[in-house]
Amino acid sequence: MEALLEVLKYVLPSLVVFATAYLLIKSFFEEQLKQKELNVLAEQKQKELDVLAEQRHDFGPLKLQAYERIVLFLERIAPHSLLPRTQELGMNVKMLQTSLLSNIRSEYEHNLSQQIYISKEAWLVTKNAKESIVKIINSAKDGIAEDAPAFELSKRILEQMMQLSNSPIDVAIDFIKKEVDQLL
Repeated sequence: MEALLEVLKYVLPSLVVFATAYLLIKSFFEEQLKQKELNVLAEQKQKELDVLAEQRHDFGPLKLQAYERIVLFLERIAPHSLLPRTQELGMNVKMLQTSLLSNIRSEYEHNLSQQIYISKEAWLVTKNAKESIVKIINSAKDGIAEDAPAFELSKRILEQMMQLSNSPIDVAIDFIKKEVDQLL
């Protein structure tokens, strides 16, 4: 028994020192591992931010081009531009109305994808301008016989546009110009 106590007297302090050293070393390595994981996450996050910054840089010209296309769309559907391109000799009111609305629809559909690149507000203003022009064309037709010369409808549309204090096209273009100024 005395021999066992003698062995324990030497082994027990060694076990305590070993256990303490083991726990300290284990704790040190766990901290080192956590630090490495944090560094890896930080590097990944930085790479993601770099990619986003590069995408924004590449996205700028597309965004500006989209605003240019929307202004062109608005100019093309403005009655002072649309009527001369659409009206042909021999057309009657119904034919001109149908052709005008078809042209507007076609121009609009051609530019639908631009809404990805411009703000929601700019797209809404653009859409509202288009709808206002459609309403003006449809209301100008009221009271004119469908088989009357197309000139009668053209005249009415231009008269209604002149009665407006602010053309919906001009309002939309001004809004877009302000947004572009903020981008630049």
